[in-house]
Amino acid sequence: MFEYGGETGIPATGPRHLRVRGGAVLSGSIDVKTSKNAGVALLCASLLNRGTTTLRRVARIEEVNRILRVLGSMGVAYEWIGDDGDLRLTPPERLDLTRIDADAARRTRSIIMFLGPLLHDYAEFELPFAGGCELGDRTVEPHMVALRRFGLSVESSRSAYRATVKDQVDPPGTIVLTERGDTVTENAVMAAARYPAPTVIRNASCNYMVQDLCFFLERLGVRIDGVGTTTLTVHGREDIDVPVDYAPSEDPIEAWSLVSAAVVTASEITVRRVPIEFVEIELALTEEMGLVYSRSDEYLAANGRTRLADLTVYPSPLRAPMDKIHPMPFPGLNIDNLPFFALIASCAEGSTMIHDWVYENRAIYLTELNRLGAKVRLLDPHRLAVAGPVDWNGAEVVCPPALRPAVVLLLGMLRAGGTSELRHINVIHRGYEQLAERLQLLGAEIEPF
Repeated sequence: MFEYGGETGIPATGPRHLRVRGGAVLSGSIDVKTSKNAGVALLCASLLNRGTTTLRRVARIEEVNRILRVLGSMGVAYEWIGDDGDLRLTPPERLDLTRIDADAARRTRSIIMFLGPLLHDYAEFELPFAGGCELGDRTVEPHMVALRRFGLSVESSRSAYRATVKDQVDPPGTIVLTERGDTVTENAVMAAARYPAPTVIRNASCNYMVQDLCFFLERLGVRIDGVGTTTLTVHGREDIDVPVDYAPSEDPIEAWSLVSAAVVTASEITVRRVPIEFVEIELALTEEMGLVYSRSDEYLAANGRTRLADLTVYPSPLRAPMDKIHPMPFPGLNIDNLPFFALIASCAEGSTMIHDWVYENRAIYLTELNRLGAKVRLLDPHRLAVAGPVDWNGAEVVCPPALRPAVVLLLGMLRAGGTSELRHINVIHRGYEQLAERLQLLGAEIEPF
């Protein structure tokens, strides 16, 4: 079994490698954990609130731990309540931005989402330069374009963002985002949440984590029109001091990871509490490839807004799709679910093209599946040709420095004959809570070493 310790609930220190004996058929049911990306956004948004924020069933993952370390270093008191991942955050009278935990901050790109909340109360401040997965060049300029309308000016270096905020600015009015990005939209929404006039945000992301953020802000008394669309109107409040209790919805990327585990192992698995609206394109595409599944009636998540369903996936002969597979902003195929189609396509008859137009490096990491017997050919930094089906074989592989490709490799090892070793799995802990242990409960033969 796996050892989990400390107040954060993330894996205890020690060897972080996995040995996988492939070929086992999985069975049973598994619940989807709450959203990683929504949880991180809500932690950042708690900075808007002078009252106590309680978040329910927060995923105990490394990314959350890093943000908590940063918040704690700034003076925010936090505590885990019970064993279900409930988290209480109590802000100080004033944050101490001079004591920020630079090491934790540099390990997460999410630190950039502190800009929107902090610009309301601090004329000058500095944040460590953002890190995260190594997926290629990811410009922060869309954030700056949006936040300049609130008086924010940022000078960036290799080590820090140095921010200054004007005393007086004209009302932002309508902001057109130059990129329909999730974190860009969240930053703009958080900046607008405490601006005492309506702000219209066009070309906004309407993805799952943005919706959860909006639902949370509504609990704080911020009216937001257009949630779930690409135009948001935020009616901000100059001061927010509300004791709030909120439960983020389940994670559609983890849900699709678990569906992919069923596909690659040719197993019958029920994945419960799937945020169905955010995997419908993935399901429709895979159904066209031959996937057989059933779904329950819909019901609501604990936030009272997000639609959930239980999916039962059955062993299915798959065929390659006629068209290439590529992501799009929601309601298109989620960019974070795209890597799992390299795995699914390896189980399908024929050749599949996968076009990852967003990131420069991630397609390269997916060629590591070839160590397990896959036939993944890199056409250029953004495109892959995947041939299937393949004869999977065990291998020793070092995790790539990107979350989803690392999980894809782990799932591929579940199918591969013999024994595989996946080394340096810390990147998986960044986004998944006890994934290997939960796969064990379905019959996967995985052990740490």
